[in-house]
Amino acid sequence: MKQQICAITVVVPDYDEALRFYVGALGFDLVEDTPLPDAKRWVVVTPPGSSETRLLLARADNDRRTMAIGNQAGGRVFLFLQTDDFDRDHTAMTMAGVTFLEEPRDDAYGRVAVFADPFGNKWDLIQPTVV
Repeated sequence: MKQQICAITVVVPDYDEALRFYVGALGFDLVEDTPLPDAKRWVVVTPPGSSETRLLLARADNDRRTMAIGNQAGGRVFLFLQTDDFDRDHTAMTMAGVTFLEEPRDDAYGRVAVFADPFGNKWDLIQPTVV
């Protein structure tokens, strides 16, 4: 048997604002943007070169979901963006206006820096140490 996590929901306040960040600033690919009833959309993005895990950008449509925006991991790093070239991606992201919360550092597991999306979710940009 083979299974995989194919999508993770990220609750956002607005679809187009989320697309400006994920596609515009991070350079993710837009996989799907399908209109649904009640002004909802099925919006899926993925990092370039990724074929497994995708993000479903879901607009908050009630108070409970609105409260989850930017705090889906309780203040911890929520998502981990693995790269094959940390310096290339860190530079490109910085130039695109991505907010890094710390300077890049080298840890036992790789080169890493925490950044935030415009909604408050924390991410790690990480290039793993080759063993």
